[in-house]
Amino acid sequence: MLMAGLYAGVSLGAMSVAIAQEQDKKNTAQAAQDGAIVLEPIRVEDIGERGDGPVQGYVARRSRAGTKTDTLLIKTPQSVSVVPSEQIEDQQAGSVAEALRYSAGVFTEYRGGSNQHDEMYVRGFSYVPRYLDGLTYGLGSLGQVEPYFLERVEVLRGPSSILYGQANPGGIVNLVSKKPTGETARSVELTAGTDNLFSTAGDFSGVLSAEKGISWRMVAKGITEEEPAGDVDKNRIAVMPSINWSPNEKTSLTISLMYQNDPDAGTRNFMMSKGLVTPTSSGYIPQDFYIGNPNFEESSRTQASAGYELEHVVSNGVTLRQNARYTMVESDVKAMVGWSTIDDQTIDRRATSYSDDLDQFAIDNQAQFDFVTGEFDHKVLVGLDAKHSVYDNKYQRSNTSYPINWVSPDYGPIGTVVYDGYSYDERTKATQIGLYVQEQLEIGQLTLSAGGRHDWANSTFEDRKAGTSVDYSDSAFSGRLGAIYNFENGLAPYVSYSTSFEPQLGSNGSGTPYDPVTAQQYEAGIKFGPDSGRYQLIASVYQITQQNVVSRDPVSNLSYQTGEIESTGYELEAHAEILDNLNVVASYSHINAEISKDANPASVGLKRDRTPEDQASLWLKQDLISGVFDGLGLGAGVRYIGESTDRTNTIKVSDVTLFDAMISYDLGVVSSTFEGAKLQVNAINLADDTYVASCAGATSCFYGTGRTVMASLKYSW
Repeated sequence: MLMAGLYAGVSLGAMSVAIAQEQDKKNTAQAAQDGAIVLEPIRVEDIGERGDGPVQGYVARRSRAGTKTDTLLIKTPQSVSVVPSEQIEDQQAGSVAEALRYSAGVFTEYRGGSNQHDEMYVRGFSYVPRYLDGLTYGLGSLGQVEPYFLERVEVLRGPSSILYGQANPGGIVNLVSKKPTGETARSVELTAGTDNLFSTAGDFSGVLSAEKGISWRMVAKGITEEEPAGDVDKNRIAVMPSINWSPNEKTSLTISLMYQNDPDAGTRNFMMSKGLVTPTSSGYIPQDFYIGNPNFEESSRTQASAGYELEHVVSNGVTLRQNARYTMVESDVKAMVGWSTIDDQTIDRRATSYSDDLDQFAIDNQAQFDFVTGEFDHKVLVGLDAKHSVYDNKYQRSNTSYPINWVSPDYGPIGTVVYDGYSYDERTKATQIGLYVQEQLEIGQLTLSAGGRHDWANSTFEDRKAGTSVDYSDSAFSGRLGAIYNFENGLAPYVSYSTSFEPQLGSNGSGTPYDPVTAQQYEAGIKFGPDSGRYQLIASVYQITQQNVVSRDPVSNLSYQTGEIESTGYELEAHAEILDNLNVVASYSHINAEISKDANPASVGLKRDRTPEDQASLWLKQDLISGVFDGLGLGAGVRYIGESTDRTNTIKVSDVTLFDAMISYDLGVVSSTFEGAKLQVNAINLADDTYVASCAGATSCFYGTGRTVMASLKYSW
């Protein structure tokens, strides 16, 4: 019943558009009969939006994520989603993962109430890489960008190595930061809420010299709150200044800095499946139970980056771009983790300590050529990019048992911790250089896209504990083919084929270095994006096959690259402004991801862990602008997360339906004295449902986020 209702919600935008277009046809026909001159429709290519800039409202028309060129989404033969800053603000997303709650094919917050990291599953594949302004940012789950700093969050689904090099076959998440706009604007915001949340934020921009084309922007935010379990502190201070120099219409240079310090970064609170998924003889473990120890646990993170984006139009049809950034991330954690279940009330724990230090540099050089030959419109992109990283990773674990009774927990001092268990101290140096070429060819209403890329990857793995070092070298070719046809009514069917690769460290049971993991995707779909710019709908089906997955032989216990994962599914997503002040975001996705080959025959057919087969969502936001309710904004959302399983497929996590809501009021309606002020209240998981977000195994389960209420006051001038 619920799924049917959500499915209907996804179709709502398309139905409304179809009705409106049918009425337009009737009006046109009637005008012709009356003797009026009927003009042909004009297709509008540009309404002022840039593919790497802000979006007016909920519906983005352009993006660079899928092509690295400023391209209409309706002409991009691949599934791309854009979450604009207005939607992020309306839903009060506290992380990038939370901003993607309503996106198709994306499973976020699988670690439940912990948003210590932005970890997303896309199309059944974990830890999809994150990019900031088109350049790699962080490594795995390391590194987190404050969502207040972003103009938009983009999801490019499927293999994308043609443009980004080594990449997860599920896709990438690209974050577009706020930059100078050349206009004067100021806003401040105060927020208070559940778990002793309090934050203050400011976004200021202006012009230093209109004559010299120099503008600036400063974005900053400070947060203090507590984790839902254990009242563990979480604090953050972050700033992002940027300056733009545009001496003429042909040249633009933007320099951006970002600094973020989380002296208290929170905890993940790993829990046991027994007590969460299945009850003990004493019932279920409370949602606010803290498995750690505040006398021992620490968590801090510091990250900083500096980069620039340079663009110069050499001549009509020739544009050069260079983007570069250095990023540093340092993270230190001490955590008490669940080890095993002693009895129905007692959990055995181990003390752990780990640190991650990353230094990363990335640069992307592009030359874009736009030209016409006969009836063919060409957009050719040639690029050379490189990235280099040095990653230090240390881990220690104690063999000492630290039992805790969850019915009556004792968080007293634990004494001196001796790390006499498993440990490692590793350094990985990695360099990748890639040369790529892409052609976007328009023949009337048909757009063909083709591209190829060759990468050279070198890495050195140092086991500093053992005193050994091993060098690895790989090269790989990846490509993409796509076609999309744009009908006059806004419909655009498309097909595409793309590949990806990921270099691997280590060697197999025979001592041979691992080959890169490779993947291929076949995708077909249909988009709908009429000239009005008020609708962006997409329906897609896909099949992804990933080869050379490392798997372990159960007899020899040696590892070989004989594994294969296959993910098939379909998705529906809609972003629409159905009425002048009614925004709709709707999505549905079905994923069937499983192991299709493995060195262990018993693993074949196992479903991918932490991957709900079905997800659906619907968000409505209405702004009232007349009558007694003038100035009032209302928002409501429903999210369905289907059943999932752990790695062994023995733990089943039940499905759940969650409700969100918001209400806002423009205080300027009351009096001109308050013009620019807006009060907003949000509730996440309005019904306060207790649910399990996911389980990776018997000792790695997580409760979902309970009810969270936030009130904010924003003033813009």
